[in-house]
Amino acid sequence: MQRTLQLQVSPRTASSAPLLAEKIRAHLSLEKESPFQHKILKRSIDARSRTIRINLSVLVAVEEELPCEEYVFDYRDVSSSQRTCHIIGAGPGGLFAALRCLELGIKPIVIERGKDVRARRRDLAAIHKEQRVNPESNYCFGEGGAGTYSDGKLYTRSNKRGDVEKILKTLVAHGASAEIMVDAHPHIGTNKLPQLIQRIRETILTHGGEFFFNTKLIDIEIRDHLIVSIVVEQETGAQEMPVTHLILATGHSARDMYELLHSKHILLEAKPFALGVRVEHPQELIDHIQYHCRTSEEVRRTRECLPAASYSLVQQIDGRGVYSFCMCPGGIIAPCATAQQEVVMNGWSPSKRNNPFANSGIVVGLELKDFEPYKEHGPLAGLELQKTFEKKAWVLGGQTQAAPAQRLTDFMAGTLSSSLPVCSYQPGIRSVEMREVLGSMISEALHAGFQAFGSKMRGYLSEEAVLVGVESRTSTPVRIPRDKDHLHHPQVLNLFPCGEGAGYAGGIMSAAMDGERCANSLKY
Repeated sequence: MQRTLQLQVSPRTASSAPLLAEKIRAHLSLEKESPFQHKILKRSIDARSRTIRINLSVLVAVEEELPCEEYVFDYRDVSSSQRTCHIIGAGPGGLFAALRCLELGIKPIVIERGKDVRARRRDLAAIHKEQRVNPESNYCFGEGGAGTYSDGKLYTRSNKRGDVEKILKTLVAHGASAEIMVDAHPHIGTNKLPQLIQRIRETILTHGGEFFFNTKLIDIEIRDHLIVSIVVEQETGAQEMPVTHLILATGHSARDMYELLHSKHILLEAKPFALGVRVEHPQELIDHIQYHCRTSEEVRRTRECLPAASYSLVQQIDGRGVYSFCMCPGGIIAPCATAQQEVVMNGWSPSKRNNPFANSGIVVGLELKDFEPYKEHGPLAGLELQKTFEKKAWVLGGQTQAAPAQRLTDFMAGTLSSSLPVCSYQPGIRSVEMREVLGSMISEALHAGFQAFGSKMRGYLSEEAVLVGVESRTSTPVRIPRDKDHLHHPQVLNLFPCGEGAGYAGGIMSAAMDGERCANSLKY
C-alpha cells in the first residue's frame, strides 16, 4: 500500500529520520512490527508564528518497496548530424537549449565569449584582489553565466513556461543534491555549481555537441530575413561561421549585443527594470527576527534544525514597487561589473549558507517614463540610464571596485556614516551619502520602503545593516521581441532570442525552460 501524507511537524522531527518515522507510524496507526518506507516529496518552513512548523508531503509505502527514482534522458549522438544550431551564450538558457538539441537530434554549437567555468575563477579573484575587471570574463560572462556565481537559486513561479521537474531532474543527474526536488525554495550553492556546469558541458561534448570559449560574436550577416552567417572574434582573429539557426542566450549584461542588433536595424524594445542597493545584515539578526528568537543561544539551537533565515519583502510606494531581490542568507556581496569604470552589486551563498552575513537587493521598479532623459538612444534608453548609475557608483566609490556605502540608520536619518560596519564585499566599501548615488526619486522610494519593512520585520532598521550600491542588473532594460508562438524574431526568422538577456526569464529555472522552448521551436 502506498499513501501520500500531508504532515506538519517540528523542525527537530523534520530533521531526524527516526523521529519522522515515529510520527508516520503514529499517524497511520501502524503496529510496531509493520515495515514501511517513506520518502519526503516536498518540504517548506512555516515561520509565521513563534512555534515554527515544517510542512511535509511524504510518500509512504507499507509492506512494499518505494519506487526507485531513475532519471533517464534521451540524448542522441549528434556528432554527424547535418542539423545544427549555433547557441550564443553558455548560461542556463544556452546550456539547456543545447541539451534539448541533443534530444531532438540537432547538433548544438555553443559559443561563449568568456572562459570555461574553472579558468573563469582567476578573473573573479582579480576583481576582488586587484580591483581589475576583465570585460570578457567576470561574474556575468563565462561558462554557466551569471547564475554560476549567484547562489544557484532554483525557485520559480514560471511553471507554465516549461517542465520545472525535468529541469530539476537534469540538475540532479549532473550532480546537484536530490534535496532540490524536495525544498520549496531550492538552491544549489555557488561552491557546487561550477562542477555541475562542467558536467553538463561534458554531456553535450560526449554526444557530439561543440563548445567555443573565448569566442565573441561581433557581427551577423542577414539576407532575406535570415541570418546566413556570423563573425566571431577569437584569440587567433576573426572567423566567419555559416548559420542555419541562431539561439541568442547572452544574458542580461551583454550590452554590446544589443548595440550590434540596433546597428543592424533589428527591432528592439525598451523594457522596465528595477534599480537600488544591496542591503547586508548580520545573519544572526535575520535569524532572530524571522525565527522569533529572544537570545543568541536560542538562535544557535534553532539553527541546529533550520537553515539560515531569509526574507521576502515588497511595498507599493506612490505606485512603484519597492522589493527585495535575490536574497542571499549566509551569503556574500559580489562585485559584478562587466567594465572597469562601473560598480555593480550582486550576492551569492555557498550551499550551506553558513557565512555570517545576509544580503539582499532592495530595488525600486522603474518605468519607461523614467527613461525619458535618454530618449535619444531609442530602445537602448534604459541601458544608458543603467550605465549612468553604475558610473556614478564607480566615481563616488573612489574610481576602483570599492563601493559606495552607508549605514541603513544613517540613510534613514539623512546623515553621512562616520563609520561603516564590517561588510562581506571584498573590494571594500566607502562612506558616501547614498542619495548622491541614487538621486532623489529612488532614494525617497527606498526610504519609504525601508520604513515599511521595519514595521514588518521588527529590528530590520538596524545600525548594523549597511547599504551598498548599486544593484542595477536585476533584469535587462532591453527586450528582443519574438513571435509569441514560434519564438523567432519577427524580422529575422531563424533568430531565437532566449532567456534573461532577451527579456523572457528572471533566473536559472526560467532561463533553462526558455532555452528548451527555443530549441523546441527550431524548424528543419
